[in-house]
Amino acid sequence: MDITLGLILIIVGILLLIAEAAVPGFFVAIPGGVFLVLGLIALAFPQMLYSLWTPLIVVLIIIPLTFASIKFYQKISPPTKPTTTMSSSLVGKEGKVINKVVRDELQGKVKIDNQMWSATADKEIEEGTWVVVTESKGVHVVVREKKR
Repeated sequence: MDITLGLILIIVGILLLIAEAAVPGFFVAIPGGVFLVLGLIALAFPQMLYSLWTPLIVVLIIIPLTFASIKFYQKISPPTKPTTTMSSSLVGKEGKVINKVVRDELQGKVKIDNQMWSATADKEIEEGTWVVVTESKGVHVVVREKKR
């Protein structure tokens, strides 16, 4: 019975670690590690799983695994501030017209730094034309055709 329990814990632990490797951020590495270590303990010292020491052993396994997991995830994906672009910071930048820009209408679309912006201009500007931002007004920009 004890060997069977140990093997079951090891198998569950390995499956959880595989799930974590397949879908990082699923956060089952800690329980997977706990099951794996408890399974190994059950195989080596079967009587220990049924003692009063079991909760202490679990805590002693969880704490270092938690810290190790946090440090690992911080290394592979360090926290970064979200990138935001204010329309006022676009003045002077160049972009490409994606949807035809029409005077006094916001149907025109311009791609600037891999972001789409609604655009207007003093005159019509065809798709594919390179433009320069001359002004920003809220969530749209005013552009002019780039001189070559």
